Amino acid sequence: MNVSFSELSFLKPELGAEYTGEGTHFAVFSAHAEKIELCLFSEDGSSETARLPLPKREGDVWSGYIEGIGPGTLYGYRAHGPYDPNNGHRFNPNKLLLDPYGKQVAGTFAWDDALFGYTIDGTGNDLSFDERDSAPFMVKGVIQDPAFDWDGEQAIRRPWTDTIIYETHVRGMTMAHPAVPEDLRGTFLGMASDPIIEHLTKLGVTAVELLPVQYFLDDRHLLERGLRNYWGYQTLGYFAPQARYMKSGRITEFKTMVKRFHAAGIEVLMDVVFNHTAEGSEHGPTLSFRGLDNLSYYRPSPENPRHTFDMTGTGNTLNVAHPMVLRMVLDSLRYWVQVMHIDGFRFDLASALGREDIEFDREGGFFDAIRQDPILAGVKLVAEPWDIGAGGYQLGGFPHPFREWNDRFRDDVRRFWKGDDGIVPVLAERVAGSPVQFNHSDRGATASINLVSAHDGFTLMDTVSYNDRHNEANGEDNRDGHPENHSDNMGVEGATDDEGIKNARARRRRAMFATLMASQGVPMILGGDEFGNSQGGNNNVYCEDNEIGWLDWASGDEAFLAFCRKMVEFRKENPSLRQERFLNGEPGEGGHVEIAWYAADGRPMDEGAWHDEALRIVGVYISRNGVAESAPANGIFLVLNAGADSEISLPHVNGTERWQRVLDTACFDGASDDPGPVRAARDHELVAGQGVTVFVPADHG
Repeated sequence: MNVSFSELSFLKPELGAEYTGEGTHFAVFSAHAEKIELCLFSEDGSSETARLPLPKREGDVWSGYIEGIGPGTLYGYRAHGPYDPNNGHRFNPNKLLLDPYGKQVAGTFAWDDALFGYTIDGTGNDLSFDERDSAPFMVKGVIQDPAFDWDGEQAIRRPWTDTIIYETHVRGMTMAHPAVPEDLRGTFLGMASDPIIEHLTKLGVTAVELLPVQYFLDDRHLLERGLRNYWGYQTLGYFAPQARYMKSGRITEFKTMVKRFHAAGIEVLMDVVFNHTAEGSEHGPTLSFRGLDNLSYYRPSPENPRHTFDMTGTGNTLNVAHPMVLRMVLDSLRYWVQVMHIDGFRFDLASALGREDIEFDREGGFFDAIRQDPILAGVKLVAEPWDIGAGGYQLGGFPHPFREWNDRFRDDVRRFWKGDDGIVPVLAERVAGSPVQFNHSDRGATASINLVSAHDGFTLMDTVSYNDRHNEANGEDNRDGHPENHSDNMGVEGATDDEGIKNARARRRRAMFATLMASQGVPMILGGDEFGNSQGGNNNVYCEDNEIGWLDWASGDEAFLAFCRKMVEFRKENPSLRQERFLNGEPGEGGHVEIAWYAADGRPMDEGAWHDEALRIVGVYISRNGVAESAPANGIFLVLNAGADSEISLPHVNGTERWQRVLDTACFDGASDDPGPVRAARDHELVAGQGVTVFVPADHG
């Protein structure tokens, strides 16, 4: 191929490969390189057709413009510079490097020793220099035309108070669904197919949160065991959709998925992994960032820059404290919002992003940059509030507008319904939106993302079916995954034909799901929980891209699905359950009560009751704040009973003396789809054990 950079090469502000309509502008960052070459490839990627040094450097950005090449062209980079691992430099021009800003990835990544910058000889010596060309085994970037017909599509921007998140996986959701066309299973188009959208809309969720869909790699050790990276937490391309999720290989399929979800009123959130990359530790391969500028892109060990500083458990930590690395992260986020129309992000191990140096800093550069950005500050931002470094657990420590995954909600709700001692006080905190963690710094009651299960850990069904994890299929001698799941098999480990145990499990699942829907904060449902999906006790299916990890639609529990739909609808119908600000536990003006807790005898909980280790039942009255003049019609009284059947006395509060009994999760036994008839309540009511019973004022309307 006879191509050359234009003598009129200019510096555009964008990094990456930007098609202008007449040619393509290439730009890449490296502070320590001495030369960077652009490599062009044949249509099938098998042969390198041109190798051209980028002609222009301004600051640390290398660039050049080539007329006449455009969409579909395959390319990569080679970077020249010092190979000096002891000082953090690992330049090796024999290694083809993926553009960090590449919008699409082409080809098949094939693990080979040639992908490593050093020679693998079994000694673990990463100081040697490998001269083999990695291009035959390496994926390439693809120049894109950003044009797409978004006609009629609009961002939803639903308030957090009205949001119900559904966490799921593109392949897991679609691979075993009998109504999804076979050729679309496992793809973005399958995810946006009619059967999936119909299921989600009938369930009533308002947002899907997709496990990582940016381009990621399969770990070498997993492939050698006959497994692969299912979840996707090994990102290599922060701007490119995962290739295996595209039927035709065109990124327009991702945009089509988003457009179809938006048409159905469902927002799309992405789980993003900016804390580390797929290149691993200094013993990992040289695929992109390491070869372009190892010392800038990764945090070096404070003791020796030869080694990467690992706060993520994966071998490296992306250095978002560096201005150009931070820019890449922000550019990536803006790209997914502006070009791909994504509605928000869940940040994996987000504490690592808040470490300016070593310590977590909630006023750090990453958070400041997000908050001042007019594009990003307006989308949904969710933090996983921990990493594995010292001081990494930061639940409640993130600034507005971030919301946070609340693992304490999961653990405390499970412990209460399992019958652990002394859990009522912490359960009250969770139902109230976890104010101890979040009611500060002008944060609202939607700061907590409540969950009873997530992709990492037991499903809701497995929480009531297994005492112990069963991860033998992962090939790690059942040592991986959380050892403590606060689960209870209720008499039999795993599946059973015992109707009594099956009914008891269903009752507890209903109670936990109802607690999730009745609590202040933002509920998140794990995909499949709504119909009883099980992973056979495997609580770490990160490598199980098979029937273990996929949703088992064929075994779906239709009765439980009907109940979950009812509970989602109930939450939407009752604004008291989803308020913007935290509720005041002390009577306000005119004696108006926003939230109050009651013992079974109808009296307010006192110190003795709160400290009763054996207490298994508690009632809570919740009223909409700021509407004292119509308080009786806005109140709701919940009774959570993890013990035996019990008689309760209904309170007289905010002028309400007569109640209606509107929902009883314990009576929903699968025989009908109506979780309890609506009827007038007596002053003294019998409430079933292992259930949530709901009362509203008699004039509720």
